[in-house]
Order: sequence, then structure tokens, then C-alpha cells
Amino acid sequence: MKRMGILDASWLAVESAETPMHVGTLHVFSRPDGAPRDYLRTMFHRLRSEFELAEPWCNRLVYPSTLGRIAMPAWEKCADVDLDYHVRHVALPEPGSERELGVLISRLHSRKLDFQRPLWEFYLIEGLENNRFAFYCKMHHSMIDGISGVRLMQRVLADSPDERNMLPPWALRQQRKRRRKPIATLPGTITTSLSTLKLQANNIPHLASAWRRLSQASGQHANQIAAPFNGPLSAMNGRISSERRFATQRYEMDRIKAVAKAADASLNDVVLYLCSTALREFLQDQHRLPLESLTAGIPVNIRPPNDQSTGTAISFMIATLATDESDPLRRLQRIRESTHRSKQHLSKLPKEAINAYTVMLMSPFIGQALTGMGGRTKPAFNLAISNVPGPAEPLYFEGARLEAMYPISLISHGSALNITCISYNGTLNFGITGCRQTLPSMQKVAVAMGNALDDLEALVLPGAKKTAKSAVKQASGS
Repeated sequence: MKRMGILDASWLAVESAETPMHVGTLHVFSRPDGAPRDYLRTMFHRLRSEFELAEPWCNRLVYPSTLGRIAMPAWEKCADVDLDYHVRHVALPEPGSERELGVLISRLHSRKLDFQRPLWEFYLIEGLENNRFAFYCKMHHSMIDGISGVRLMQRVLADSPDERNMLPPWALRQQRKRRRKPIATLPGTITTSLSTLKLQANNIPHLASAWRRLSQASGQHANQIAAPFNGPLSAMNGRISSERRFATQRYEMDRIKAVAKAADASLNDVVLYLCSTALREFLQDQHRLPLESLTAGIPVNIRPPNDQSTGTAISFMIATLATDESDPLRRLQRIRESTHRSKQHLSKLPKEAINAYTVMLMSPFIGQALTGMGGRTKPAFNLAISNVPGPAEPLYFEGARLEAMYPISLISHGSALNITCISYNGTLNFGITGCRQTLPSMQKVAVAMGNALDDLEALVLPGAKKTAKSAVKQASGS
């Protein structure tokens, strides 16, 4: 039995019927040429075969104290995990479209996990058009964060299409694979910062100075840092229901880089612009666009200029999305200026103070979640947007080529939308998770993102060919 840390336990504390705290991943594959008719059936039987399960797949939640749920929970190794329950085979009516896949994932992601069993489920989905299939896996965030879940699945994939008899991610032998560097997402940033927090007296002046700069940043003027609670109360910041929507968008990375270079912006600035422009159109169509600009909470890897170490410095910044700006180029310029100011602000902190600063910055968000005030008060920021690096080379499972991977995040009261993107093999893959009731027709955000890149490309690269499509593939939830 292993006692759970207070940070992991906090994700259990905020679990409710409306806010299930699980995260997921979606991997889409194309079958290998010449695959037999029973290719997926054989794969499924192998996935559900008897294996010695590795952690965290074999861990079950227990409350060792007689005080029950008041006491700190623990993980207990479960010797008889029922793989017939956890590993499932489902099919879309052929040929299943991207939209139908999005509908299925939306429904699967809306369902709570069974707390009497290990907190994960895995689905093999067949019936996708163009001879494709998919893996969908969800795990409770007390076990793992969303992008680490993507990495956990990635560890079982091969660099070669010739490898066969591959083991599932829960097989013990897979844990011998090399570990990857930590990366930044909103829940992961909170956990990393709190778990390593060792506030020393000599950091207090740096934190006081940083807090003073934030306190002075009232409103969203061009020369100020975007601070907590600077964003307006919007349609994304109310109470949510249990039903989820999931949509995807996918771009060729070369297009994003070309636009970023032509606009003298970073790739992440262009990502924020695409999100901003799509949200502006989506909310405007519903007559719910705030007069003030929305703000985004963005996990970042930060290293001060004088830091020569090799470790990862993870923090968090808030930036304006300039959704109140009608001119596209001016919108991108404001986003670029905002992220630049936030990075400059963070760079003034020594590395040893960054974790403490991140906790200070995130405390309003954490406090709203733990006290139940989320969705009842003004948000610390309007939504979280994460952009993380993924594998640059093509990957395979049982000869099937991985075509795309999408992170599926959690949402909570006061934060009804999450946008996370991950790069893979020359593409940028967006997973958009939202509340079905709070944000009706949310899949239109994905469509608007595709249009946003087309329009920006026409503005900054007027000689670019107009025949290219911004989205390689697109799936929408319902």
C-alpha cells in the first residue's frame, strides 16, 4: 500500500458528477497494407491477454483509515485486475467519419470512472473511414496528468512498421523504456510547483517584487502584464454539467512555422492567435463575445538568461488573447506583445523562486476549485491553452502507422474549455475539450481555427497557394 500525496488526493477532492477528474488520449492509426480481416480482433485479444500489470495500471484506490474518505487515500496493488472490464472493443458504423469519432469520444469522456476498480479504461475503436482505427484511453488525474498519459501510451509504440507481438502499455515489461522529460500543462504545472515548493527567506524580495508588478497591472493596457482576474466573466466561466464535447483540429507544422516567421512571431503566438480568432468568431456568432479581451493561462518552460543548468524550469503565465480586437494583424501583435511581457516578467525571477511564484500565481485558480467557488466568481483567467512538443518521427503499433494523437483534458466549474495541442511527425494536433451544455456547438471552434489559419496566411503570405487546406483531418464532438 502506498499513501497518496496531498496533491494527487486533491484531484479526488474536487471529483463530482459534473466534474470528473480524468484525462484522456486519442491515437488514430491506419492499418498496414495487406492486414488480414481479423487484424483488429487478433490485436484486441492480445491486448486483453493475461499480463503482469505495471503501475499505475494495477493500482486501486483505498482508504486505509477507519475515518474513511476524510483520511488521506492510498494506492493498493490489485492482484486481479479484470481486463475484460478495462479493455473494450467498440465500432463505429462504417465508414465512420471524423465527426462520428468525435461524438463517440465525447460520450466516453463524459462518463465517470468506477472507483471500486483501478481508475482507467482503454478502448479499441474500429470502423473509421480510410481503413483506420483508434485507441482511446482515460485515466484519473490522481494517477497521471494528461500529457504524461500521452507519453505513457507513446512508450509502447515502435519506430519501425516491422515490429510485431507488441505489448500493451499496462504490461510490466514496458516500464523499462526510457523516461521522457517533463512537459508543461495546467494540472501538471500545479502539481510540479506545489510538490517541489521550498520557499526560502531570500526569495521573498523577488516574490514581493513580482507580486507588486502584477498588482499594478490593472486592466489590459498595452504596456502591462496580464494578471490574474484581468479577464472578463464569459460564457466559458460559469458552472458546468457532466456532458463533454470533444473536437480536434490538425495543421501541417510547416504552415504554422511559415506564418510565424512572416509575422515575426513565435509558433506559440500563432497557436494563441488561432485559438483567439476561433473563440472570437464562436462567441460573436452566439452574441456572447465580451467587450474586454479574454485571457489564457499558459504553462511554460522558463529559464532565466543566467541559468546554465539542464533541468526543467516549469512555470505559468497569463496572456491576453485580444479577442476585443477586430483587426487580425493587430490581434496577433497584441498577443505577441503580451506573451513577450509575461516572459520578461518571469525571466526576472531566479530559478529557485519560480516554483513559489507559480504557486502564488495559481493560488486563486486552486482556491476556486477546492472551495467550490469556481463558476460563481470572476475567473483567474478564461481558459487554459497548452502547447507541448511531441515525437518528430512516425510511430507504429503492430505495423499500423500512427497518423495523429490528441490530448483530451479535464474541465471544471469556472473553466468550461481547455485547448491542448501536441506536435507529431510534422503536424500540430489540437484537442479541444469543453462542456456540452455550457458551450453548445463547441465543435465550431475547431472549424473556425481552420479558417483562421487560411485568413492569416493570406495576410502575411500573400503569395501562398490558396489550394492548401489548413486542416489535415478534423473531428467534432456532438
